[in-house]
Amino acid sequence: MSVAIKPASRATGIGVAAAALLIGSFLLGSARSGSAATGTTNSGGSGGLMLTTSASGGKITVTGTGTVSGRPDQLVLSMGVQTSASSVSTALREANQAARRVISALKGGGVRPGDIQTSGLSIQPNYANGSQVPTGYGVSEQLTATLRDLAKAGTEIQAAVTAGGNATTVDGVALNLTDTGTLLAHARAAAIRDAQAKASQFAQALGQQLGGVISVSDQSAVPYPIFAAGGGYSPAARSVPVQPGKQQVSVQITVVYAIG
Repeated sequence: MSVAIKPASRATGIGVAAAALLIGSFLLGSARSGSAATGTTNSGGSGGLMLTTSASGGKITVTGTGTVSGRPDQLVLSMGVQTSASSVSTALREANQAARRVISALKGGGVRPGDIQTSGLSIQPNYANGSQVPTGYGVSEQLTATLRDLAKAGTEIQAAVTAGGNATTVDGVALNLTDTGTLLAHARAAAIRDAQAKASQFAQALGQQLGGVISVSDQSAVPYPIFAAGGGYSPAARSVPVQPGKQQVSVQITVVYAIG
């Protein structure tokens, strides 16, 4: 049996095929469009930019840094005395006497008794020429003193060293910022301004509008010394010169902004 297709039926068949092809193309394009609606771009530049886009909008993550400086207001002195004698008892007695003189001088200079702390005691035999028999004994006593008035710190150190005489040892000093609350507040404000400026620049470059803040995370801040001239205290005729210099407090804040 032969089948004949009339011109009208042929046109209908061609139309159905074309419609099916069009619908298939539309569905394929929609699928591709949907799969491209979400993506993340992380730039490797020094600006610390992270751009995230999604169907509901985009986000920019930036890191702002704020640094301020302040003058230390406290000095921690690590010092002690060291003696040597033919017997342990003699060396210890001489060390005790020298340590008492040092402590008395610090107290006399205005250091609070609670700010003076014994930090170490060592007794060691001394040997000579490879002998296994001790030729004497050495005693070392260490203490730590917190000096809260830097204008007087040089005089207090000088008095303590003089009181200890030739037995005196000084291990070092540390200058501290005791109250960083105000400095931290200024550093955080500067870090927020830095983050805001970076986010605005990135948004403008991307042709986007900068939206509100989504989240903020504050990094830890640690004071650290910097070398700065000037701002010291004039030493007296017989005192150790003390230059407090400056210390910096630095804060890093990561802020996530909406863009659209």
